[in-house]
Amino acid sequence: MIAALTLDLDDTLWPVVPTLLRAEAVLQDWLRTHAPATAAAFDVPTLQRLRGDVARRHPELAHDLTTLRRITLREALATSGDDPALAEPAFDVFFAERQQVQWYGDVRPALERLAARFPLLALSNGNAELAATGLSAYFVGAVSARSCGVAKPAARIFEMACAELRCAAGQVMHVGDDWRLDVMGARQAGLHTAWIRRPEAALHHGPASAAEDDAPPGKHLHLDDLLALADALGA
Repeated sequence: MIAALTLDLDDTLWPVVPTLLRAEAVLQDWLRTHAPATAAAFDVPTLQRLRGDVARRHPELAHDLTTLRRITLREALATSGDDPALAEPAFDVFFAERQQVQWYGDVRPALERLAARFPLLALSNGNAELAATGLSAYFVGAVSARSCGVAKPAARIFEMACAELRCAAGQVMHVGDDWRLDVMGARQAGLHTAWIRRPEAALHHGPASAAEDDAPPGKHLHLDDLLALADALGA
């Protein structure tokens, strides 16, 4: 029944909060050297609040975290009297560190098993790049909210993923940690789903238990990690 898998990245293959905190710290160090007025006026929480304000002013960019962050940096630099052109190298510094993820312990052995049986496609709202994370060898490709122009849980991003895999929705299982974005979004698009709720995760995006009463037809799994998924799928 299952011919291919799509996998969320952040908080499914690695914890994203520690990654972002490290990247924010590296960015602050860079700003202190190259844009000291901005570093003094915008610490990490202040820059986060500005990014939230930018997102509210630009709802059309909700799918594009990269552009939102670049706009945020330009505004912070301009407000502080530093050169707004520094937004590009500042973003590059942040983005390079953002790719330095630390996989969950089950990820590599599980991907080895899953990729031997199914084509795997990354499907993410974030801006991690598979090649930089060291996991691209297990995937046949990637679809992101930025490349698609719309973010999960919109059906179109799942439809694009299925088209990339050359599979019907009913042949694809989507794997992710977020109940609303990953599980319900994929179900409404006609995919099968696996909800990964890691016991060690600091935050679970969804209800305490997965109620199946209103779920569309299909295979729906509720698992602790990707090795359990490989077991469930006979990989």
